[in-house]
Amino acid sequence: MKTKSTNKSSYFAGVILVFVGAVAFAGKAVLVRYNYLHYHVDTISLLALRMLFSAPFYVGILVFKNIKDTTKPTLSSKEWLTMVLIGIVGYYLAALFDFWGLNYVTASVERLILFLYPTIVVIVSAIFLKKKITRIQYLALVVTYLGVFFSFIPDLKIGMQKDLLLGSFLVFLSAFTYALYLIGSGEMIPKIGSLRFTCYAMLISTVIVMGHFFLTNHASLFSYPKEAYLLSFVMALFTTVIPSFMISDGIKKIGSGNASIIGSIGPVATIIMANIFLNEPISIWQIGGTIIVLIGVLMISVKGK
Repeated sequence: MKTKSTNKSSYFAGVILVFVGAVAFAGKAVLVRYNYLHYHVDTISLLALRMLFSAPFYVGILVFKNIKDTTKPTLSSKEWLTMVLIGIVGYYLAALFDFWGLNYVTASVERLILFLYPTIVVIVSAIFLKKKITRIQYLALVVTYLGVFFSFIPDLKIGMQKDLLLGSFLVFLSAFTYALYLIGSGEMIPKIGSLRFTCYAMLISTVIVMGHFFLTNHASLFSYPKEAYLLSFVMALFTTVIPSFMISDGIKKIGSGNASIIGSIGPVATIIMANIFLNEPISIWQIGGTIIVLIGVLMISVKGK
């Protein structure tokens, strides 16, 4: 029987897991931009390196999970096809659009746009799943996108319209495909569990990414400076593998509503890290826009349920 002290300790551990996981996820954009600026790794090569360094960890976790569980769930051909489609949408297309967009926009802008995915889930669910949008959700949508507009004002003022629009569109596509991934995952996660689902989706997307690389890129994947590989490994382990499981475990301990509130630290963490490591300026418009976006997303995530 769990005591009150044990419950408090578990809740506090969950808060730490989600907080650290959200900050770690937020560092991904900074590492991608740093690689682009200093080592000139192209988009698909950098994505391939991330997947290659991540894959062994997911294979190991999946093998351990299958050994530990005596009753392993089996998937039908239709369910495997669904799993493949989810892997393509969630960890291939979403990642590809995200990495591509980071060629044109700052890490801060990228994280802010990606953070729109809860609003996209609401809109897509309303259109295709006929889920009613509540009054508070309509207000949250207006607030959120108004905040993004405010955060764009400094870049528009300094003549970055073309790159800003292209990069923002690509990152928005990333947020859109990630939202589709979240909607589609609702069918598979209850059947096979979140850990096994994440491993399957990541490994499927690794195969797709590597196929994309070999079909379109004639350069060697091993011709970059050693620092590029070190950063790619750090990105794979510390901004992909570890935070994905930290947040999953944290949600189990504190619930998705509390996790969504704590996870709002993500865009703020990206802005701070981008300023420190990439010398990206922090403007009053950006701070104000970020606060507005966070308010809108929290309205969607918590009150909008």
